[in-house]
Amino acid sequence: MSEASEEQFVKLLQENQNIVHKICRLYTHDQDSHNDLFQEITIQLWKAYPNFRGDSKFTTWAYRVGLNTAITLYRKKKKTINTIEFDNTFHKVKQEDYNFEEEEQIKLLYSAIGELNDIEKALVFLYLEEKDYREISETLGITEVNARVKMNRLKGKLKKILNP
Repeated sequence: MSEASEEQFVKLLQENQNIVHKICRLYTHDQDSHNDLFQEITIQLWKAYPNFRGDSKFTTWAYRVGLNTAITLYRKKKKTINTIEFDNTFHKVKQEDYNFEEEEQIKLLYSAIGELNDIEKALVFLYLEEKDYREISETLGITEVNARVKMNRLKGKLKKILNP
């Protein structure tokens, strides 16, 4: 990779690293796992960057690589020993202007999303990121119609999970 390409990659990743952090939050439950997944996605983006042709936006391509990396690692992890996650958020001190109710709603939503399969999680994530169905379909490699149908079904599924 040329020096100019390296600089371009670093610039694009720097500008769009929140994409990677959001994917990590979706597929991990603690800071160490988040950091490990962030590093792995960054490595995979770096390895794949020479093949990035620019046919789609960098963000769409980064979502695809990031989600595929997370799903692959998540599936490998599922085949290993099941452990109980320790939620250390109870030990954090909250700031006075912190909106506890909103945080609880976000936790409930993430908990419900956690019950979905890998592809469903990715679809909901992209939807919550306000991606249009064209970009969702490009990222996930499905048709726009399929993305719309799946999302409508997922809305119902999440409602049932959140309001049993």
